[in-house]
Amino acid sequence: MPRERPKKCPSFPQEEKMRKEEEEAKKRAEDDAKKKKVLSNMGAHFGGYLVKAEQKRGKRQTGREMKQRILSERKKPLNIDHMGEDQLREKAQELSDWIHQLESEKFDLMAKLKQQKYEVRSISGQAQAGRKGAGKGRVGGRWK
Repeated sequence: MPRERPKKCPSFPQEEKMRKEEEEAKKRAEDDAKKKKVLSNMGAHFGGYLVKAEQKRGKRQTGREMKQRILSERKKPLNIDHMGEDQLREKAQELSDWIHQLESEKFDLMAKLKQQKYEVRSISGQAQAGRKGAGKGRVGGRWK
């Protein structure tokens, strides 16, 4: 006897479609859970890495970190939304004075740096001259 095929009900494709959608939703949920777990583990390990790097570096700050810290201390929030025209003029004058003060400090520091570089070159030249004539005995220079 030949086998009879099961009759397809009109609701069968809809049931299959619903079942597939549920399976896909479960897979997506599992994938999301895996991703979250991996990200949380990576975040935890990366945080540990940062702590180790910070300990390795010690309490010394790098130049960039020091610059960021100093800038964050100096930087003041500028709230000008509520100010009137006169207050804005005063604020502009205050900022202009602040810039002038910083520029004058910069100029002074650059002059000091230039002087120190000159002194270093001068002293190193003197030290070289002293070392050059040191091994020649009592009479130095051209006389041997």
